[in-house]
Amino acid sequence: MPGLIPGPGILVTRPEPGAAETASRVAALGWRPVLAPALVLAPRPFAAPPAQALLLTSRAAARAVPATGLPVLAVGEATAAEARAHGFVNVAAGSGDAAALADLAASRLDPAAGPLLLAVGEGYGQALAVALRARGFRVLRRLAYAARPATALPPAAHAALSAGEVVAALFFSPRSARCAISLVRAAGLAATAAQMQALAISPRVAETLREMPAPLAWRAVRVAQRPEQDSLLELLGPR
Repeated sequence: MPGLIPGPGILVTRPEPGAAETASRVAALGWRPVLAPALVLAPRPFAAPPAQALLLTSRAAARAVPATGLPVLAVGEATAAEARAHGFVNVAAGSGDAAALADLAASRLDPAAGPLLLAVGEGYGQALAVALRARGFRVLRRLAYAARPATALPPAAHAALSAGEVVAALFFSPRSARCAISLVRAAGLAATAAQMQALAISPRVAETLREMPAPLAWRAVRVAQRPEQDSLLELLGPR
């Protein structure tokens, strides 16, 4: 109806194509999604070298890697589902973070059986590779997609933040959190954080959010109980 005040906005900083799916989930809870993807993803040419297993750290990696006959270890159930949807058959899921994925690999795979193929986005996966090598595995880290910082806030996000309509922001990784905050700062809107809750998918993301210097200070930083989107949206809850 004309003149109706829009509902409270929720800033969605996840990159596309996942941002649209998250926005739909936010809207189903009764909130108004405000899209502000902090990163722009683009697949890169990918050729799989010989390996005993493929490790996928994100849904974006699962989408970008051509299906092979390799066993797949996915970071979580959402990534595992994405891998199956793209043709992978032998897929096991970890409990949602890189440490759990390293534990899963150690419990199921033998360092003597060959290298592990780690498919990641640009700028991701180094800590996991180090953890796997510390367990005796040879790791082939290969880039499946590029992840570039967005250059500016979308106009609709800028307008919603400027008008004080955003009450919470969803953050999915340390890197995207840093990039999102850079966009907000560049737009001269850092002070708007004081009226927003920052909802983090993991303790590492929450740590990144809490480290931001003044004048950016969140009304609150809350952390999902499990490092997955369902748990993150539980923090938001229905309106």
